[in-house]
Amino acid sequence: MALILVADDDITTQLILQHALEEQGHQVYMAEDGGIALSLARKHHPNLVICDWMMPRVDGLEVCRSLKADPELTSAFFILLTAKENMTDRITGLDSGADDFISKPIEIEEILARVRSGLRIQNLNQALLKSNQQLVQALSNLQQAQVQLIQHEKMLSLVQFVAGIAHEINNPVTFIRGNLDYVSQYTANLLEVVNLYQKVYPQPQPEIQTKLEEIEVEYIMDDLPQVLKSMQQGTERISNIIQSLKNFSRLDESEKKLADIHEGIDNTLLILQSRLNQNRDHPIQVIKLYGQIPQIVCYPSHLNQVFMNVLNNAIDAIAQHKKNHPFLEPKIWIKTEACDFTHPHQSSTQAIRIRIQDNGTGIPQEIRRQIYDPFFTTKPVGSGKGLGLSIAYQIIVEKHKGTFKFCSELDQGTEFIIEIPLHQH
Repeated sequence: MALILVADDDITTQLILQHALEEQGHQVYMAEDGGIALSLARKHHPNLVICDWMMPRVDGLEVCRSLKADPELTSAFFILLTAKENMTDRITGLDSGADDFISKPIEIEEILARVRSGLRIQNLNQALLKSNQQLVQALSNLQQAQVQLIQHEKMLSLVQFVAGIAHEINNPVTFIRGNLDYVSQYTANLLEVVNLYQKVYPQPQPEIQTKLEEIEVEYIMDDLPQVLKSMQQGTERISNIIQSLKNFSRLDESEKKLADIHEGIDNTLLILQSRLNQNRDHPIQVIKLYGQIPQIVCYPSHLNQVFMNVLNNAIDAIAQHKKNHPFLEPKIWIKTEACDFTHPHQSSTQAIRIRIQDNGTGIPQEIRRQIYDPFFTTKPVGSGKGLGLSIAYQIIVEKHKGTFKFCSELDQGTEFIIEIPLHQH
């Protein structure tokens, strides 16, 4: 039926209550003072407690207060046995957390009725507590789903935009790059003809000589191949940028695959290049301290989201800090290295560590516990939804079984430390 704790320093009362309650099928524990009662309660977690008010050393009120203050025991229904009848005493008992009173001398039928009532209330409270916990979990799941949906739509829009830009740029660049080879060959042929004319007709007509001097033909013949070479290098650079944009915008990578973390960071930095250089006089210097790390099996596009969110936050923090410190030299350090990683309840394994540090405003102490909470943000209304770090945390901790931590010092900056195990279970 139920587990009941009886605390009374009177042996006769103990025996009467134990016999009556066990006849009803309850499991009963007996205590002759308040100290023993608290020890038994913490060990067995009773459903209901019947406790005498007046006991040596630890009285019934102190037992009641202690049980009700313990999160694991507070749901136990507490009946106070007392010979005190005045209202002031009853109010004191209620204020201490007692749920019901039984007056001495005791009447067995009344006690059993109050026990039945108390257990019904305790069962209802337990059911309500369980329902509340389920609702809290459901709300948390819903919030997480909302976060993921919003971030997915946000990232989808960015990725579609990037993919579209890459596609639109790729066509004309391919055309230019393909035709530059012909232009180079045509130019070489024409310069060869000019050289031949100069050799065969070393003394041109005065009108031609004047024109040759006017356009500085010798300089053109020397510089034109260099111009064409620079144009070829420029188109190759644009082609590499387009390939990086395509790599960043891979929407079909829903499965894990072997990926180069450095490539993902570089692609993300490329997307953020305009933000890094938005202050032309003081662009943000990115210092890359890449170590020797292996490729890892991961969700590459999801890790790109993490890098994007953390770097965006770093840029915002630096911009805010720059307003109050105009002589600040804005910097972001990105360091990668191999490390050991210890899973909870498992042996250590190999991992990679990524550190992203800025010299921005830092994170105030009072909000550090909240920065991973969905929709929490310190930015002005309309500047952000507070999803970036929450999403980053989920991707690293839940999807990749890693860790996502930070250390920060006010007005000095923040460093985010990401560890991802090479072998994920």
